[in-house]
Amino acid sequence: MTGNVVGAHEHQEGVERLLRSFSLLPVDAPVRLAKATTNLFRPRAAAASGLDVSGLTGVVSIDPVARTADVQGVCTYADLVDATLPHGLAPLVVPQLRTITLGGAVAGLGIESTSFRHGLPHESVLEMDVLTGAGEIVTTRPGEELFDAFPNSYGSLGYATRLRIELTEVAPYVALRHQRFSSAGLLAAAVARICERGSWKGERVDAMDGVAFTPGELYLTLARWTDEPGPTSDYTGDRIFYRSLQERATDRLTTHDYLWRWDTDWFWCSGAFGLDDPRVRRLWPRRWRRSDVYSRLVGLERRYGVVDRLDARAGRPRRERVIQDVEVPVGRLADFLTWFDAEVGMRPVWLCPLRLRAGTAGDGRPWPTYPLEPGTTYVNVGFWGTVGVGDGAEDGPLNRAIETRVHELGGHKSLYSEAYYDRETFDALYAGDHLAAVKRRHDPQDRLTSLYDKAVRRR
Repeated sequence: MTGNVVGAHEHQEGVERLLRSFSLLPVDAPVRLAKATTNLFRPRAAAASGLDVSGLTGVVSIDPVARTADVQGVCTYADLVDATLPHGLAPLVVPQLRTITLGGAVAGLGIESTSFRHGLPHESVLEMDVLTGAGEIVTTRPGEELFDAFPNSYGSLGYATRLRIELTEVAPYVALRHQRFSSAGLLAAAVARICERGSWKGERVDAMDGVAFTPGELYLTLARWTDEPGPTSDYTGDRIFYRSLQERATDRLTTHDYLWRWDTDWFWCSGAFGLDDPRVRRLWPRRWRRSDVYSRLVGLERRYGVVDRLDARAGRPRRERVIQDVEVPVGRLADFLTWFDAEVGMRPVWLCPLRLRAGTAGDGRPWPTYPLEPGTTYVNVGFWGTVGVGDGAEDGPLNRAIETRVHELGGHKSLYSEAYYDRETFDALYAGDHLAAVKRRHDPQDRLTSLYDKAVRRR
């Protein structure tokens, strides 16, 4: 095999390496993956070592006729897309950051602009092999309890070593329309209409997300796959994608660049490193303008508390990190953003509509550990930054308030970042009792850290 398509033999060698590393872990040692990158934003206790997944980073095989791929669990979406695009194919949902892994997106709920059509990444998985807490590789499929509980389990039920996924045809280019709205209510009504019709003003919509800059300036970016040749924009250099929404009504990208349009500037968070300043941007090597580089820098800052110490020395009030993605029903989007502006005051925010996928093997049924309602349109609201809370504030006051408000509006919060729920509320929201029962059956010695301990207790 060539490129990052590794073949069945090499995959089996990678699995055996993983199993050997599991067998060498002390029974009381934390079980984690030894990964070079992470897209988690919650602190956790340090682990001495992790499972060897160095042989599980590629694509096992691609079937262009059946439109499926067998993919290793720690394969990044960047590598996966590089293997599928030459066939004119792509995963149904490609999360927006290059180093998100397929196994991570399934266990931790990835999302992107095709989610209003195709749901979440786990809904296009046909089967997967999972390393359980018993040290066994179990093959599981939709409708089986391990498979159905796996999404949003974040490693508490095990780690995917191989996933067979559906692929979809994609064209070489993407035509974009940036549609402006003057209120969240108008944008929400448009989202509901597009989800119902699959089109906007007579033009097919293949993908959709947006940005809310202010209460009166919001945009939906409506994407359409196209074979039509023509000039394309490049947002990996001096130009910044999110600013283009305000600068032009239409645009064209290659499909490859569309998939990674947010990665170069980590949405708009690269501004924290001065990359919105052209003088700084010219000095910052292009190969370092990517989300995993920024993430490592943030991780180092958090480890050593540089910003907190500088703020304290300068007498500035303490700031709270508010890094979250939440889902609210489309009809409550305006309510949430009005509250968010009043209580948190962070803009811009990302908007990404989603629905459970119709016609999947699960027939649109709710997934127990993240129970979105079938037939309901939600909007993911993503916000990432810091807000001043003062030195006397309790631990995480704004994050706690967000959790409460999202719950009041009938929504859910992703668990990749900090969480503050009490145990009873957490179990009610994320099927804690069911998850614990599945865990006992596949992890009888309790080797794996529970979801509550991971998400809330930061273990």
